[in-house]
Amino acid sequence: MQAVFLEKPGQFIVRDVKNPCAPAQQEALVRVRKIGVCGTDLHAFHGRHPFVGYPRILGHELGGEVLEIGENDRGIQPGDRCAIEPYMNCGSCIACQRGKTNCCAVLKVLGIHVDGGMQERLVVPIRNLHKSNTLTFEELALVETLGIGAHAVRRADLQPNDTVAIIGLGPIGLATLQFATRHTQYVAGVDLARHRVAFAKSRYPGLLTVDGSEEPSQHLRDVFQGDLPTVVFDCTGSGKSMMSAFQHVAHGGKLIFVGLVPGQIAFEDPLLHGRELTVMGSRNATAEDLETVIRLLEHRDIQVSSWVTHRASATVASNAFAEWMDPSSYIVKGVFDI
Repeated sequence: MQAVFLEKPGQFIVRDVKNPCAPAQQEALVRVRKIGVCGTDLHAFHGRHPFVGYPRILGHELGGEVLEIGENDRGIQPGDRCAIEPYMNCGSCIACQRGKTNCCAVLKVLGIHVDGGMQERLVVPIRNLHKSNTLTFEELALVETLGIGAHAVRRADLQPNDTVAIIGLGPIGLATLQFATRHTQYVAGVDLARHRVAFAKSRYPGLLTVDGSEEPSQHLRDVFQGDLPTVVFDCTGSGKSMMSAFQHVAHGGKLIFVGLVPGQIAFEDPLLHGRELTVMGSRNATAEDLETVIRLLEHRDIQVSSWVTHRASATVASNAFAEWMDPSSYIVKGVFDI
């Protein structure tokens, strides 16, 4: 079978590799059909991801078809379409015991810590399969991204009277927006890229928008009638944005970091204490979050079909990545097939 290796930053190589061994008990053999591309993959491509070693098979946003599976209590059979949860947790550490499998102490993520889905076949634990009878493979490949937004909003425990700012309107920001608007109508989107602001506004007409190239705090006060937002999600993966985000939160408010940077985040302690801010990280998603996403997609309570603006074969990944990174591409979400 074929696999696409990121041999080193900036260089993909297609290789023939052995088919995986037959799945063991509580495992399944899956044919990967669609692979979503996110900022994590782009950072790995440029050599800027702190956890990716080379060579690596990328791919953690996966929609696939079950080829072989043993008896299981999930009702999953060969031929079923599934979203593949990429988080390989131990199930026994203190985080897993408390239901926080998304931040397992020894977590391995497909396509990051271990080889992922840019290969034709993959063996995964049955517990990491999330079945749908109606969703397409492309929709299933978006479930993980949506799960990250769902988890972040669940962490924030939004209330109907909360005012919310989402900084960064890439796919993770859009996913966070998708779920934040289910809890409160007072949501503003902030981004440096005007085409991202315009895209978000076209899909969510009630969205308040702020040009991130100017001073966001004052503009956030303007859209929220003189007050700063009570909850701010930073989805940028930019250290500069994350550090300035402390200034954008109302007194007594919450700041949730959804994006990740490899370096340190600094802030002024009087700002933190003076406003008694709650600051939290939001990492990945849980199986519960992914199942919630699938249920909402199946009932068409959330819409994501327009997010996929770019498609390509994984075998031309180098060319596709270079093209998609060009600002003139106006990419929102890219998907590979293999």
